[in-house]
Amino acid sequence: MIKFENLSYSFPQRDLYNNVSFTLEEGQHCAFIGASGSGKSTLIDIIMDPEKYLFDGKLEMEPNLKIGYVSQFTSRDKANDITVFEYIAEEFIKLENEIATLCAEMGTTDDIETVLEKYQEALDAFDAIDGDNYENNINKKLNIAEFGNHRDRMISELSGGEFKLIQVIKEMLNNPDLMIMDEPDVFLDFENLNALKNLINSHKKTILVITHNRYLLNHCFNKIIHLENTELQEFDGRYIDYNFSLLQTKIELQEMAMADEEEIARNEALIEVLREKATYNADASRGRALKARVKIQERLEANRIKHPFVDIKQPYINLETNNEIEETIALKASDFGISFDETLLENVNFEIKSTDKVAIVGTNGVGKTTLLKQIFKNNNDAIEIDENIKLAYLSQMQSEVVNESNTILQEFYDVGFETYGEIRRYLGRYGFDSDILTQKIDSLSGGEKNILQLAKVSASKANLLLMDEPTSHLDIYSQMALEKAIQNYKGAILMVSHDYHFIVNCADYVLLIEDKTIRKVSMRKFRKMIYANHFDKDYLQIEEKKKSLEMQIAYALRDTDFERARTLSEKLEEIIKSL
Repeated sequence: MIKFENLSYSFPQRDLYNNVSFTLEEGQHCAFIGASGSGKSTLIDIIMDPEKYLFDGKLEMEPNLKIGYVSQFTSRDKANDITVFEYIAEEFIKLENEIATLCAEMGTTDDIETVLEKYQEALDAFDAIDGDNYENNINKKLNIAEFGNHRDRMISELSGGEFKLIQVIKEMLNNPDLMIMDEPDVFLDFENLNALKNLINSHKKTILVITHNRYLLNHCFNKIIHLENTELQEFDGRYIDYNFSLLQTKIELQEMAMADEEEIARNEALIEVLREKATYNADASRGRALKARVKIQERLEANRIKHPFVDIKQPYINLETNNEIEETIALKASDFGISFDETLLENVNFEIKSTDKVAIVGTNGVGKTTLLKQIFKNNNDAIEIDENIKLAYLSQMQSEVVNESNTILQEFYDVGFETYGEIRRYLGRYGFDSDILTQKIDSLSGGEKNILQLAKVSASKANLLLMDEPTSHLDIYSQMALEKAIQNYKGAILMVSHDYHFIVNCADYVLLIEDKTIRKVSMRKFRKMIYANHFDKDYLQIEEKKKSLEMQIAYALRDTDFERARTLSEKLEEIIKSL
């Protein structure tokens, strides 16, 4: 269906791909993974519009390949508010109307051949998307997503997560040969994430999905494409098998690479000795010995084992606070409520201490983001914030926190950094190389923008952080770095998240939104709730053990402790068997 051969492409500031090749075959469900900013979305853009990009290499695509696309960024036309059914059926209704209009024209036109030709084209297009059964097909897809009762809701009434799923259903029903989705899981609560899993698994045609979500990765795909450090690796099989295979290969290759480096270093030392002797004794035999040793070195360099694919690039995230205060009530809500056209929240009462790490949990559309924004505005009498508390806000809408028309450099001059060197050193810890500091923020990937937000939030040195979906767009290792930063943070955190792995690792307790109000839930009770409602027995604990072992193997490899890496790998294999 699609074949790339030796693709190379660069931005002015960095190389994205270096002679990468892969194929995508009919019927495959393929996950496209890699670190934030590695170029996944750009490669999708090349597939969507190859004429727009000047790349080296060869791209072959089936002629007349029909592609469906769901962006990582949702947008709705508020001026054209229609029902869910009308939105999904838009293409079908348009073709139905066109067919009816052409039928009427046949009785009045003098150019019957042209009208008949257009009529046949419209019929063919209608048939290609199974137009005769479209209403039944829409109902089936809505039921798969457990959205049957949403059929007659207005699009404007949907939450962002609900609208994302409706977009997925609409694109699937337009019957593309290839369905491409760029981080469709971002901001989905677990019910909607499960609905997305069911939609992907029910789709019979080819799918290519960019995702960092381990739940989807573990349950939806039979091919993996992994892009990292300008190189690409493809694997036919499950993500869980790919990840284990990759770690084993890394252990083997890194050990061989170390042996090669030691041999090259020994040979280089011999060359230096021979070169020094040749400088004060011009004996021909010494010269021949030196030349022979240099040739050996050239062969060793040419044949050396490359360091393994994918060095883990984990940003250093450090959430700082300058103003630690004694334990006190940092934030208190008393009989708080939010109403727009209808009541979102009422009779809300809770308090957060100055060192609490708290997650707000609830289904899409219940008012979590609205509550966070109301707290940040701090102009509501029902919300009381301690006078010693300084707030900082991380938004799921990244442009609310960073000015995307700024360069990265300008953004941090505006924050209060005084010199280029200060900014370069600070952002270098977060994984931003000096050569991209003059890049516009709007050219960054979603994950890079989120890391930049975290850097900006940390620079504020606030002691109460309001974080709305902080793991959105982040790759797995960045998520783990953020978990560690939250655990080490000395202030209070109130965060909205749908990532249950993240919540379990970071939160002291949960504020659960149900029936338009909020109740406090202990982590022990919350774990029981999510196991009962969402996961197979022990799934979360097993997945966390697995992730921890993967990270320990990575650290062992960094320290060249290959014996420990192999021991950990054996433990990991046992866990994988249990899954």
